[in-house]
Parts: sequence; structure tokens; C-alpha cells
Amino acid sequence: MTVTTRILIFMIAGLVLGSLINAFASDVAFIDKYFVNGLFHVVGAMFITGLKMLVVPLVTFSLICGVYGIGDITKLGRVGVKAFGMFVMTTALAITLAITIAVIVGPGEGFELTGDQGDFTAPVAPPLTQVIIDLIPSNPVAAYAEGNMLQIIFFTILFAVCMLMVGEAGRKVAEGAERLNEIMMQVVTVVMHVAPYGVFALMAKTFALQGLGLIWPMFSYFGVVVVALLLHATITLMLLLKLLSGVSPLMFLRKVRTPQIFAFSTASSNATIPVTLRAAEKRLGVDNPTASFVVPFGATINMDGTAIMQGVATIFVANVFGIDLGIGGYLTVIGMAVLASIGTAGVPGVGLIMLAMVFTQVGLPVEGIALIMGVDRLLDMMRTAVNVTGDLTITSIVAQSEGSLDEAIFYDPKAGDVEDIHLPHKAADTA
Repeated sequence: MTVTTRILIFMIAGLVLGSLINAFASDVAFIDKYFVNGLFHVVGAMFITGLKMLVVPLVTFSLICGVYGIGDITKLGRVGVKAFGMFVMTTALAITLAITIAVIVGPGEGFELTGDQGDFTAPVAPPLTQVIIDLIPSNPVAAYAEGNMLQIIFFTILFAVCMLMVGEAGRKVAEGAERLNEIMMQVVTVVMHVAPYGVFALMAKTFALQGLGLIWPMFSYFGVVVVALLLHATITLMLLLKLLSGVSPLMFLRKVRTPQIFAFSTASSNATIPVTLRAAEKRLGVDNPTASFVVPFGATINMDGTAIMQGVATIFVANVFGIDLGIGGYLTVIGMAVLASIGTAGVPGVGLIMLAMVFTQVGLPVEGIALIMGVDRLLDMMRTAVNVTGDLTITSIVAQSEGSLDEAIFYDPKAGDVEDIHLPHKAADTA
């Protein structure tokens, strides 16, 4: 049984167990204390922390190898422009699809508001000028300590470019980075072997606390978001992959199941970066220079899933409050979502900040966000999986356009399978 299959089985088991606890044992103090907020919480938190532990060193060493391996500043700029343009385009396509489906279905029509819908305070969005200024770390050590991905990417690219400029000294550092990167990839493999248990704990806790019962009062909203996410991941992105790279979407979807499951269970694109990077290089055949640049970049600014949520949430709240947005309002939502995804990249709580900005721009009550908060955790898991699918799709397209995609690896079903771990044994003395 492959590690991916084991992870999937444990994920489903956690979902079922958590849902059963929520339905039949939510009031049992022993289960809540020692299992939901005890065992499940501890194991799940340790698993996510373990993934986050890998992100900064893996991105750093991989990005150094990638930029130095490209060896051409012009090509590096070309890859960056392609990736950025593709991420913006897929975000625009995602929210357009979401609004189209939501307008047809009409979620929120006939929704009955109760007296207490919960309180919601809109996060304050930082000005775009400050976001641009904050791209450059005033203290690189602090950026690494805080895990600020945009600042880490900026500093590491600058450092690697300067390695190219200094010649022989840079080559020696690059050789060391390659060895460290290989070791970090092995650490990812080790973590993936314990992943089934971490995924089980995360799913069990989430569904024990949330439960599937939350979905029914909000079924129209929840259902439209899920349908839009599935259509974007399986139709829109796969059409782009086929048209722009020519490779098989079916093989691609088969190869990206592991990062999708990790993204779904952790609800964090950044925490999934180590697994996404490994899938891009080992499973899809993308070379290290392209993968190490595009994957962290996409994890930071790619907002396909979030854009879909925003589009449907906007139509839902407008229907609930009886506000007609019109064509102009829909176009404003599309434009705002794309700009906000760029302008708030890397900012904590980016999803709610973007949604509050969109609501304010089209004249919807920001308090309406409280209506969707109950099911947002479950949808966050799904949209993160879509975001990661988008990251890998664009990475493959960019790699193919640069001649950096190894199709022999891409079409090999077993390429990059997580191998068994064998601890080294001390060699016997032959003297």
C-alpha cells in the first residue's frame, strides 16, 4: 500500500470518527478532554508544526539551487513574469466561474435571518504601499524567524543572484546548498511516513468540533462553493494544462493526490510547500530551478480557492440582504478579488481581509461575513487543496514552456513514490 493510499484511508477514518463524536458524544467531557482537545489536538498540532519546520530551510536551499542552476538572470525574470501572469489569470478565471455559478443557482435567496448572527469585526487591510515596502526585509534573520515567505523569497533570490556574480566562491556555496537540499528532501520523505497519523488526528478534531450538521442550514452557499472549487480544479485548470503544456491532465491529477490531501488536512498552502515541492520535482518531473522558484511564489500569491469563496460569498450575502449588484458590481468583484490577492499576499488573515475589502467596495454589509464563518473552516480545507493544485498546474506549464519538464518522469506512474526508509547500518569490519 502506497503512502498516499494510507494517508487517504486515515483521512477518511478521521472524518468519520470526528463526525460520529460530534453527532453522538459532543457532550461527553471525557472524550472532549482526552481525545478531541487532548490526543487529536496534540498529534495534529505536532504534525503541522513538523511540516512548518521544513518550510524555511527547504525553500531556502532549494531556491538557492534553483536560481544558481538557472544561471541566467534573463531566464529567471522570464520564469517570474510567466508565473505571475498565470497566477493572476487563474485567479480571475476562478472568481468569474464562481460568480457565474452563484448567479445561476442563487444561494441565499429565501434565507431567514435570525436575531443573533454572530459578531464580526473586519480586519484592517494594510495599504498597498506598505505591502510593497515590506517585500524587502529590514532584518533577514527576523524574516526567517517569522517565516515571512515573500521576504524570504526576495532575500534568497538576491543572495543567489550575487552568488552567480562572484564566480568560484558562489559555486562552492551552491554545491553545499545542493547537499543540504538533498538532505531536506529526505527529511520530507521521513515526515510523509508519519503523515497518516497526523492527518487522522487533524481530521478527527476538525469534524468533532465542526460536524457535518453545520452544512445543512448553509447548504446552498456551501454546495455552490464546493461545486465551483471542483469545476475549477478539474476543468478550468486541466484545460489550461492541456492547452498550454500538452501533457495529460489525468496523469497530472494522479500525481498530485498527495499534496492535495496534505493541503486539505492542514488548510495551509505554506505548510504544504515541502510536499508540493517534492511532488513537482520527483512526481511531475519539473526541474529544481523552476519548481523551487514557482512553488513558494504560488503558495504566497495564488488565491484561486479564496477567490471562488469570495465570489460565492458576495452573491450569497447580496441575496440574503436583498441587494442587487448588477453587471457592474460583478465586474467590480472580479477586479477587486484579483487586485486584493496581489496586494495582500503574505498578510495574515488574507482571506477575510480580501472579503472585507470586496464587500466594502460593492456596498455590502461587512457584518454579513459572520453568516459564513460557521462553515468557513471546512471550506478553507477544500480551497487550500485547490490552491495547491493551481500551484502545481502553473509550475508544470511554466516548466514545459522553458523545456524544463521531464516527460519520462511525468508519465512514469511510479516515479517519486515514497520509498521505504532503511536506517543505515554500520559496515562490518573487513580487516
